[in-house]
Amino acid sequence: MQTHEIRRRFLDHFVKAGHTEVPSASLILADPNLLFVNAGMVPFVPYFLGQQTPPFSTATSVQKCVRTLDIEEVGITTRHNTFFQMAGNFSFGDYFKEEAIGHAWSLLTSPVEDGGYGIDPEKLWATVYLDDDEAYSIWHDKIGVPAERIQRRGMKDNYWSMGIPGPCGPCSEIFYDRGPEYGAPGGPAADEDRYIEIWNLVFMQNERGEGGAKESYPILGPLPKKNIDTGMGVERVAFLLQGVENVYETDLLRPVIDKAAELTGSVYGADHASDVRFRVIADHARTAAMLIVDGVNPGNDGRGYVLRRLLRRIVRSARLLGADTPTMAEFMAVVRDTMSPSYPELATDYSRIETVAVGEETAFLKTLGTGSKLFEGAVETAKAQGRSVLGGTEAFTLHDTYGFPIDLTLEMASEAGLTVDEDGFRSLMAEQRQRAKDDARARKHAHADLTVYKELLDRGPTEFTGFTELVTEATVLAVITGGERLHAAQAGQDVELILDRSPLYAESGGQIADVGTITAGGLRIKVNDVQKIAKQLWVHKVTVLEGQVTEGDAVLVQVDPSWRKGATQGHSGTHLVHAALREVLGPNAVQAGSLNKPGYLRFDFSWPGALSEQQKTDIEAVTNEAVAANYPVNTFVTDLDKAKKMGAMALFGENYGDEVRVVEIGGPFSMELCGGTHVEHSSHVGTVTLLGEQSVGSGVRRVEAYVGLDSYRHLAKERALLAGLSSTLKVPSEEVPARVESLIERLKVAEKELERTRAAAVLASAGTFAEKAQRTGDLLVVAETAPEGVAGNDLRSLASDVRGRLGSEPAVVLLLGSADGKVPFVVAATKAAQARGIKAGDLVSSFGPAIGGRGGGKPDMAQGSGSDPAGIPAALTAFRARLSELAG
Repeated sequence: MQTHEIRRRFLDHFVKAGHTEVPSASLILADPNLLFVNAGMVPFVPYFLGQQTPPFSTATSVQKCVRTLDIEEVGITTRHNTFFQMAGNFSFGDYFKEEAIGHAWSLLTSPVEDGGYGIDPEKLWATVYLDDDEAYSIWHDKIGVPAERIQRRGMKDNYWSMGIPGPCGPCSEIFYDRGPEYGAPGGPAADEDRYIEIWNLVFMQNERGEGGAKESYPILGPLPKKNIDTGMGVERVAFLLQGVENVYETDLLRPVIDKAAELTGSVYGADHASDVRFRVIADHARTAAMLIVDGVNPGNDGRGYVLRRLLRRIVRSARLLGADTPTMAEFMAVVRDTMSPSYPELATDYSRIETVAVGEETAFLKTLGTGSKLFEGAVETAKAQGRSVLGGTEAFTLHDTYGFPIDLTLEMASEAGLTVDEDGFRSLMAEQRQRAKDDARARKHAHADLTVYKELLDRGPTEFTGFTELVTEATVLAVITGGERLHAAQAGQDVELILDRSPLYAESGGQIADVGTITAGGLRIKVNDVQKIAKQLWVHKVTVLEGQVTEGDAVLVQVDPSWRKGATQGHSGTHLVHAALREVLGPNAVQAGSLNKPGYLRFDFSWPGALSEQQKTDIEAVTNEAVAANYPVNTFVTDLDKAKKMGAMALFGENYGDEVRVVEIGGPFSMELCGGTHVEHSSHVGTVTLLGEQSVGSGVRRVEAYVGLDSYRHLAKERALLAGLSSTLKVPSEEVPARVESLIERLKVAEKELERTRAAAVLASAGTFAEKAQRTGDLLVVAETAPEGVAGNDLRSLASDVRGRLGSEPAVVLLLGSADGKVPFVVAATKAAQARGIKAGDLVSSFGPAIGGRGGGKPDMAQGSGSDPAGIPAALTAFRARLSELAG
């Protein structure tokens, strides 16, 4: 049975049983505790916590999930995936244990022709919590599972919570017996490799308190309502029903492995190390595609860093398997083909997915080139110091700072005749992982207490009137501060107000909130911000300036008209810039984020490299042509499918309801799903001036622009600047660029001439230094201070020239510079001196401490730098003394 069929049968089973089918939420939710959705119940948490009233009493979903805390462990065993699908059924105070167990058993064991999975009941085991006699009785007496296939287990295994104070309860797990060839008999308590967990039924009936471990928290008492939360692992059921050994052999992952074998020439199943790399590619390619389609882009922190690690581990694994050309596009195409029957957005948005993934591959291949050079430098240093081991710190720095994989470090070190301090590297990696876990634990806290808003949410959403009016009569429903109802607030207090109606726009969709006032008689309130709770309740963050506000007051709410005008210009301008980008660059220039406020807009979009000057000019021109065209701006509400068929653009990773608002500017020119405020005609946006373009992450660019009066003010300032330059340079304004370019070119010529003169002067001093050579035994020694300002390559060249002038005699040169409080130095030894056993690199230790310096190099030349110019005389003395010892 194919995985897509397994998903479909699960949903159909529960829909027939009266459940509401809920589409999978995005992997990205506005939850400070989570980087990604990591469990099927996460989208339903507000209902389980009692913060919101669910719009249904029972529900079912197949939720996409990502868990990435132990990425390094992926592939080592065949049981772990970073991306997985969790099929679940949920009851919010409706049915409980008996029905939950019955639903699961029916789906698992019903014949395939009747819509079930057709699993042999004799293969299934059940576990229950130690004292959960009710669940035991249901399994034994009503379902008919024999006592010897029901096991009681403790809190660690069969008691569920979210790891923080909140709902909890006993659970019952269903296991599949794979047979004696997979392990010892005795049920799940004896061997969880033979007995595979496929479904967990959580009976959410209690509330827990504070406590860290799975078994060390108190049970505070029963919940007001008993809930059901179950999770069936789609991938695990798939490998059992498909008759393969593990999830990597299933119809969704094995095709990626086969493609990797085709591209690399390696064989899956030949050896464990290669198999791990095949599984890393299969797992990470799927996860990366799902993250990208939900709006994640590679970056250096948070979600972006996770995606970057996944993509780079794919590149690394493919390379270690033998790939010598890019492979990412091939892997992404296989993921698209295997996963799109369940997630069609992988096909419709594939061009963007490929652009982001291939862009990161290209960048990482360059990083590998840079890392190889750094690695070669580290090897050179180790050999110069007589070491045969590359330090753990060096390997960790290559891995952590430069993204150079440890596997390649080990491979290349072996080729160079070195080993790597793997224990030291692993220790540093463990420390880093522990810091990450500690940080995750620090962020994982009890969910924000939204209980105070629940009654207000149950009352219904705030009526937003701001699309048609800027002034609205409203009633104060609640006065809140610090999560508590105040009922009233006095002048000078900062509070939150909940109103039944409001014309003030609440921040969302990249548009910041309106500002305005709330008044009534002697009451005057300043509105500083407006935010949404659960996407439907407007929370006005205000300062009471005069009077007292009380729940039940009738008030007049007014948007600052100047602010709203600027905000609509900014938001409509964003849509115009987006359309212009797609017209100039093509359909791959897809929105990756935005911010707009009065007079200003910022727009992020997927694109692999910097824009040319011509492209920026064209984007600005197309945008302003749309402004001049005076296109009508139309808005209408329709269902999501119709909007997409019409070509309306949606923001990736955003969750939309069944009904959506479409903003259309100039018919086909711009059509987007948007809940923001807009101008009535495109000409009202005013002139749009692009300020610049920059990278904000791998494969993501950002443009910024002014609109309306802010655009005019910016252009006026630029015009004044140009006029000033024109006056100073005494040329017409149109000739200023050419004149500036000419001056820059003349400056470059002058700088080169100055450099030649300075270099000649430096080299001329070589003869003087050679003449100062002192004989120590049979050695010629030059130990001098270089001319002020000579450092770096100049100092190296000077030392080399002095050495050359000393002929074939055994001779050693030390030149110390002084620049910006630093003391650069170079030591050079002739071949005759090297034949005597004198090595330039070894001499650094004789004088380095006097200047607080370190350095190294080869026998013929070494260099470094110190930090104490006052120690130069002592360094020269120490150097001469050391050479006296060597001269005998």
